[in-house]
Amino acid sequence: MDHKFSLVVRQMAQWIKYWILNHDVLSKTFSCSKTLRSHERTHSGEKPYECKQCCKTFSFSSNLRTHERNHSGEKSYECKQCSKTFMFSSKLKKHERTHSGDKPYECKQCSKTFNCSSHLRVHERTHSGEKPYECKLCCKTFSVSSSLKLHERSHSGEKPYECKQCSKAFSCSSSLKKHERTHSGEKPYKCKQCCKTFSVSCSLRIHERTHSGEKPYECKQCCKTFSCSSSLKKHERTHSGENPMNKPYECKQCNKTLSCSSSLRTHERIHSGEKPYECNLCSKTFRQSGNLWTHERTHSVSMFTLLNKKLFVFWIKN
Repeated sequence: MDHKFSLVVRQMAQWIKYWILNHDVLSKTFSCSKTLRSHERTHSGEKPYECKQCCKTFSFSSNLRTHERNHSGEKSYECKQCSKTFMFSSKLKKHERTHSGDKPYECKQCSKTFNCSSHLRVHERTHSGEKPYECKLCCKTFSVSSSLKLHERSHSGEKPYECKQCSKAFSCSSSLKKHERTHSGEKPYKCKQCCKTFSVSCSLRIHERTHSGEKPYECKQCCKTFSCSSSLKKHERTHSGENPMNKPYECKQCNKTLSCSSSLRTHERIHSGEKPYECNLCSKTFRQSGNLWTHERTHSVSMFTLLNKKLFVFWIKN
C-alpha cells in the first residue's frame, strides 16, 4: 500500500512539473537576469529584504521601502485642497474624492456607489456572502482582510497600539482612540434631541433609544425587551439561576469583581504589565498560558507552509 501511494505521489509530482514547464503562464521570459531573479521569488517564497526595525521580510526592495514609511511616518503626498498628507499616492487619490464627491464605482445589484474599488468589492460580498479570508488556526472566515488581521490578534495576543499616557495596549487602532478619550475627556458624539455628548458612538446609539423607545434585544424565555445587550444578559441570569453578585474576588486597582482567584491573578496582570509566559521560539511574552499556546501554533503553521513550499520547489527542480 505504501509503495503504491509513493508511486502515485511521484507520478503526480512529475505531472505537475511537466504542466508548469509547458504551461504558457510560467513560460515567461525576461530581458535581464535581475528581473528573472525577482520573478523567481514569487515561486520560491524567498524574501531577502528585511526591515531593520521590525524584522518583517519582503520579496522586493520596493515593497520594503513602502513598508518603512510606516515606521518613519513619512507622508510625501499632499492634498492641494486641505493640505492633509499621505504615505501613498493611492491614499491621496482616494482622499481627494471626499472633496469632489466623486463615486465612480457602482454596485450592479443595488446601484450603491463608492469612491474606491476596494469598498465596492467589500460591499459586493454582502450580496454574495463571500468570505475569502480564512484564519489558519480556527478556520473562521471573513469578508475583509482587515477583519482577519484583527481576529488573528485574538490568537497571538498581539496588541500593537499603545496609549502614550498610560502604556495600555490594544489590538486595534479604534480601541486605542476610544481609550484615549478617557484621558482627554473628549466626547465627539452628540445627541440631536437633548445635546448630551458621548465618547463612543455605541453609547450614543443606546442613549438615543431612550428617546425613540426602541428595545431591540428580546429575552427568548419571557419575550421581555431591552434597549441594550448588557441589560438583556443581566436579565437572562434571573432565568438561569446564576447569581450576578457571586464574584467575591475584587481587583484593588479598578474594583472589578471575578468569580475565582485565578481569574483575579490573570486580570491583575493587565495593571502590572506582567507577562510570565514566554515563547521558546521568538521570546514573545503573554499574560495567559492559553494565549502562548495559541501563539505557538502560528509558528507551526508558518513552518508547515514553508516546508510545503520547499518540497514543492525541490520536486520541480528535480
